[in-house]
Amino acid sequence: MTEHSTPPTVAATAETAHPAQPRTDFIRQIVREDIASGRHSAIRTRFPPEPNGYLHIGHAKAICLDFGVAAEFGGLCNLRFDDTNPAKEDPEYVDAIKEDVRWLGFEWSQLRHASDYFEVFYRAAIKLIEDGNAYVCDLSAEQVRQYRGTLTEAGHASPFRDRSVAENLDLFTRMRAGQFPDGSRTLRAKIDMASGNINLRDPALYRIKHVEHQNTGTAWPIYPMYDYAHSLSDAIEGITHSLCTLEFEDHRPLYDWCVAKVDLPSHRQLWEPLLARGLPTAPSKPRQIEFSRLNINYTVMSKRKLVAMVADGLVDGWDDPRMPTLQGLRRRGVTPAALRLLAERVGISKQNSVIDYSVLEGCVREDLDAHAPRRLAVLDPLKLVIDNLDVDHVETIAFPNHPKDESFGTRAVPFSRELWIEREDFMAEPVKGFHRLVPGGEVRLRGVGIVRCTDVVRDGDAIMAVHCTLDPDTRHGLPGADRKVKGTIHWVCAKHAVAAEVRLYDRLFDAADPDDDADGKTYRDHLNPHSRRSVPGWVEPEAAKADAESHFQFERTGYFVTDRRDHTPHNPVFNRTVTLRDTWGKGR
Repeated sequence: MTEHSTPPTVAATAETAHPAQPRTDFIRQIVREDIASGRHSAIRTRFPPEPNGYLHIGHAKAICLDFGVAAEFGGLCNLRFDDTNPAKEDPEYVDAIKEDVRWLGFEWSQLRHASDYFEVFYRAAIKLIEDGNAYVCDLSAEQVRQYRGTLTEAGHASPFRDRSVAENLDLFTRMRAGQFPDGSRTLRAKIDMASGNINLRDPALYRIKHVEHQNTGTAWPIYPMYDYAHSLSDAIEGITHSLCTLEFEDHRPLYDWCVAKVDLPSHRQLWEPLLARGLPTAPSKPRQIEFSRLNINYTVMSKRKLVAMVADGLVDGWDDPRMPTLQGLRRRGVTPAALRLLAERVGISKQNSVIDYSVLEGCVREDLDAHAPRRLAVLDPLKLVIDNLDVDHVETIAFPNHPKDESFGTRAVPFSRELWIEREDFMAEPVKGFHRLVPGGEVRLRGVGIVRCTDVVRDGDAIMAVHCTLDPDTRHGLPGADRKVKGTIHWVCAKHAVAAEVRLYDRLFDAADPDDDADGKTYRDHLNPHSRRSVPGWVEPEAAKADAESHFQFERTGYFVTDRRDHTPHNPVFNRTVTLRDTWGKGR
């Protein structure tokens, strides 16, 4: 990594965990009140992803909140994998999630899995049956839906709802023993089939699935449902504040029901197996609090759709730099600090809203403007020849690595008679307001001096090169160095420049709401055909030498990062992270 481009470590969370001004969102206010009232002396949170895909930018907000709240109040945050659906889960996702959390700058207190608690969940289910709060149901999934009712009509009780405790215990024990086929029975909570909240109409707690699990193998032919496992996992781990996005608000009554009916703190025998396995625990009665998720336009964050785009080859994998996954954003060159800044600026509320993509880009620019070294690169080259320099003229010019921060130091940039400049910086027939190089006109070469265009070499209509003369009195340190001209352009030395592949990435979708099907289209119809373009470019030698995943500002062009997969100093590959300014807000 180059200087000033190292990804943040755990220590970097200090700026997030301890901001200059205490944050006053409603969740932190609840935590402060709980501490002040004596309800909690220590705060414990958790980040609980299901390992069925890669994390995306929406998860970044949750990670910053879960870990940030714990850190701000001197508490702890666990990373827990809610691995209760083994058919869709994969160790690849587990590894990627751990990497992403650490890349964002956070470290967990304990690494846990819902599968660590399968025996506790099972014992708790036995207790629910014995207390008359759960029963084994033989209805099929379709029949359950028919019995459940609607938002305006009450549901109907299952014909198996009044089975005796003894029969339910026998059937559930046999479910555990693997004696029944998939989907033939479920264990359901006995709550209220007339409840206005459909989630309380006897929801399933366990289903039969003869599927091998990545951690427990074939030990369990039954698996707990998410709401049941999630609530008890929080209780087992002593979580004080279970922070969830708003879609779980209607699930909170079920969450509270499970916590209350099982009552782990009062029933040590349910969680004693954890002690024998070396998993210390102090169960709690956690409080679920919901907040609005992070929604950004010009993207989709449905796991189903992201999986489909990868599987169907619409993108180049989970870490395609156009993807909203953390792996993709990282490869694009988005920094952890920019994502933490985005989470801070978006804030925490109960109101769902859509954030404009430009807000993310603004956070990226703000971070990289302060921390990215500058380099010279030309992406659409036009030869410029300085006729009043010797053919073999070569020198080096000291360039600041950062114009706003002297601590970045300087670097030596080679300069010779022949240079590459951007083709758009020359216009043979200039339009009004064009202040760069024109026939007979002058322009300042960045760090060199003022040149005047004396000739244009053409091949038919194509411009092949421009010839100039350099005013020697305008070189750095000489009396004419301050002579004013309207335009300044950048360049690279043709003799020493290194050829590079430059990948110009843009927004993956060309519609603000790709999911809006009012016009009969789907998100696939809104894929932006200009979201990726690869061009050959020329970069100064210091840029090519950089390690993979080094961030730079290519002067006058944009922010770029060396590709973390494909870049080598001998075959440099740069990904455009973001342009220097928003170009989508100009009627594009």
